[in-house]
Amino acid sequence: MTDARPFHFKHFSLYHHRSTMKVGTDAILLGRWTEVKPLDIVLDIGTGCGLLPLMLSQKGVAHVDAVDIDKASIEEATINFEASQWREHLKAYCIDIVDFQKEKRYDLIVSNPPFFNRFSKCDSERKSRARHNDAGLSFATICQEVGRLMQPDGRFALVLPADVSMEFLDTAERYGLYLHKRMIIVPIAGKEPNRVNLELGFGKCDSVFEETFVIRDADKRFTPQYNEFLKDYYLGL
Repeated sequence: MTDARPFHFKHFSLYHHRSTMKVGTDAILLGRWTEVKPLDIVLDIGTGCGLLPLMLSQKGVAHVDAVDIDKASIEEATINFEASQWREHLKAYCIDIVDFQKEKRYDLIVSNPPFFNRFSKCDSERKSRARHNDAGLSFATICQEVGRLMQPDGRFALVLPADVSMEFLDTAERYGLYLHKRMIIVPIAGKEPNRVNLELGFGKCDSVFEETFVIRDADKRFTPQYNEFLKDYYLGL
């Protein structure tokens, strides 16, 4: 058990200091943005400390399986799951997604993905392996595994750096996955987007739903849009 203090949300708390992927804005916005259904069986690929499963559980999904290759991350996610009110509906697995065998298919697959292939390399070997696709999890691999594990009418939601999102979508289409929804994320008003939330599914969509989300205004204060969006999760909002 870590001695570090947990990160507190309104309805759950979690430790994240041992995990390769800490609590951060990318995952928080993805978890809030992703739409769920009450009977959804969910898979989180690269769960880190387990933030996305907890956020989606607060929304009312039926069950979440969380997968990560990093042992310390899975140990921490397990601690966080057991401490939550949804402990009976959450399960963490320390395994590579390509080796993850399940008879069931998932209604929803989510990922704050470990393949930021155009970012500078991290100093930590663990973090580098978690964040870079040349360490084993390529765009093609993730699309192939989603295709293997997702229900025919399922949804795949993920967050990507804006500058690689089109490359990812091109790859996804080769595996029969097509864009249905997109949120373009702007870090500061007037700046270029740096992140994109995407929802994909099997089969082309006649009309892709698109929106733009601005995190901070020109004075670097959180925008009213941001505060309203996260009021069900953040303390003090």
